[in-house]
Amino acid sequence: MIDFHSHFYPKAYMEELGKPGGYARVEKDEQGRLLIHYEGDYNVVVGSHVDIADRLADMDRHDIETHVLTLTTPSVERENPKKGLKLARLANDGFSDICEKHPGRFVALAALPLQDPTASADELERSVRDLGLRGGTLMSNVAGKPLDLDLQPVYDRAVKLDVPLFIHPTSPINTKYLEDYRLVPIMGFGHDTSLSVLRMVFSGLFERMPRLKIVASHLGGIYPYLRGRINTGYDAYPECKTNIGKPPTEYLKRVWVDSLIYDADVFRSTLAFLGPEKIVLGSDHPHQIGDIAEAHKRIKNLRLDKGTEDAILTGNAAKLLKL
Repeated sequence: MIDFHSHFYPKAYMEELGKPGGYARVEKDEQGRLLIHYEGDYNVVVGSHVDIADRLADMDRHDIETHVLTLTTPSVERENPKKGLKLARLANDGFSDICEKHPGRFVALAALPLQDPTASADELERSVRDLGLRGGTLMSNVAGKPLDLDLQPVYDRAVKLDVPLFIHPTSPINTKYLEDYRLVPIMGFGHDTSLSVLRMVFSGLFERMPRLKIVASHLGGIYPYLRGRINTGYDAYPECKTNIGKPPTEYLKRVWVDSLIYDADVFRSTLAFLGPEKIVLGSDHPHQIGDIAEAHKRIKNLRLDKGTEDAILTGNAAKLLKL
């Protein structure tokens, strides 16, 4: 099984992130836990975030052959451009070293300094061509800007390299009233992912770039629930037809999603919409609401046909990542 959605903090990245004066704040709480604070939320750093031996033990315990390593929040795109590029390069060099030492167990997607689109495109190419990484990660907004704005160099380079880009949420564009009750990760992340995907659709990005490979985390966020309303809006509002010539769901069907939704009924609905070829296994390990113990069991418990199950658990990710 290939788990497309998992996270790791390479050592050099953590050391640089811990220096004062940056976007994130690294500290220990009264319980002795290591926390990374950033706008609207925080992460509790556990062994598998930073220790490969712990990670391999988790994977073996839950029958996961390969983890796709990505940087999670706070990532690099909200730092000043110079520090953002430095953090990205440290993370990507660290990922490459892990993948080289553990072939078959790990592949990785590059962290990108999205505040500088040209530098991001170059770092994506360096990571793929020189470091052996398999694509890149897009955080769901770049310091408040959605992903249809300013990032054309990154998309052009991803198409040239024929690699996927994985949208992972970060602090939403508007966090007002979301900081209570941990609503940023519970609801805000899904909304922010979907906002960027829908803007990609309505801006015509997928119309212009049919070969662009986008993977949206958490089963796409919230847009799978809204697909009927999205098409109805397209029919009703002339503004929706400015850049696209087909119903928006036709473009949404081009987007891959990971399986992490925790709910069988919602998963079945999205599977019926997208088909089995557009879903990859995801666990969000090792976050507090990660699901490595149950993610693949949820798929198997659906009693899907063997071809569909194999595609979701292994085949789709293997094709996307050229494994």
